[in-house]
Amino acid sequence: MLLSERLNVWKTAYNTANLPVGMTKPPDAVSKWIVITRAAVFSMTVTSGLIGGLLAIGAERLASIGGGAVGPGFSVNYALLVLAVLGLVVAHAANNMINDYFDLEGGIDTDDYVRAQYAPHPILSGWVTKRQLLAAILIANAIDLAILLFLMTQREPAVALFALGGLFISVFYVAPPIRLKHIGLGEPGVFIVWGPLMVVGTFFVATGQIPGWVWIASLPYAILVTSVLFGKHIDKIEADKRKGVHTMPVLLGERNARLAAQALMMSFYPIVLAAAAIGWIGPWVALVVLGLPKLREVLHVFSQPRPETPPHSYVGWPLWFVGQAFVHTRRAGALLILGLLLNAFLPVKLPWV
Repeated sequence: MLLSERLNVWKTAYNTANLPVGMTKPPDAVSKWIVITRAAVFSMTVTSGLIGGLLAIGAERLASIGGGAVGPGFSVNYALLVLAVLGLVVAHAANNMINDYFDLEGGIDTDDYVRAQYAPHPILSGWVTKRQLLAAILIANAIDLAILLFLMTQREPAVALFALGGLFISVFYVAPPIRLKHIGLGEPGVFIVWGPLMVVGTFFVATGQIPGWVWIASLPYAILVTSVLFGKHIDKIEADKRKGVHTMPVLLGERNARLAAQALMMSFYPIVLAAAAIGWIGPWVALVVLGLPKLREVLHVFSQPRPETPPHSYVGWPLWFVGQAFVHTRRAGALLILGLLLNAFLPVKLPWV
């Protein structure tokens, strides 16, 4: 395979969590593990980590011009910040593989279940064995353990609470005896991980402090990530019912779940704008309003049931709502990151704060 062809396969695998349509050759190692770890959704984790880091940098810069709400001696350690974000991405890869391993062990993932229809399942596709997937999970968690132990030497041991909290939700999201996803607690678990644990945890690693307002500032993006999971579980609602998996959309019903997802996506904007108006974060985050046109499109999609058949050349069927929610989350998250970057490099103090 030529280098250009290989790069195209890697790009497709990263963008779609799947191989190019019509590809008959076995995947190379890179594209295989891009798909197995579901690297296509790593951007959400990177965004959560960056939000935590940029909130810290912005608070430091705002304090330098007499604004913000941080205590004395506040400073950002950029090396620890980078290490924290790296650890989050590795943890996300481990989480995705853990889900596939335990859903297969629990009899949820089968050849006719949704998981094996929209992308190759690591084991059902024959790409890896159970032992190989378990080894990959252990390696990823060993890397994260090494990162955690180092961070604990640089910060208070309390940093372990963030990591262990995330590991608990990651494992017991699908693993017995708890299986959070099966009892309608998977969505709240994801909210906690991608908001308070990732954002606040990264802020703490970067600065060694946790001002109270950071907990609130961690919520908007967590809400968006939760809307993506809502979309995925709405897409799987009938299949999950048959399997006895009681996700929140299963418990709410399809129509109410779509309404809940719409409410989640809409709530992102007032929380971000209120945090800026109060003076917790700089006003540049108001740029998120540029995401409203995309929000309107996605809300329209969520206002009606999934079509009976996929549009021409659609990739990822039978998933439908999750892709729409992910596109909105990517757009709104990127605008929030841009606003936080401008807060960091062009800090502005509002006259009333």
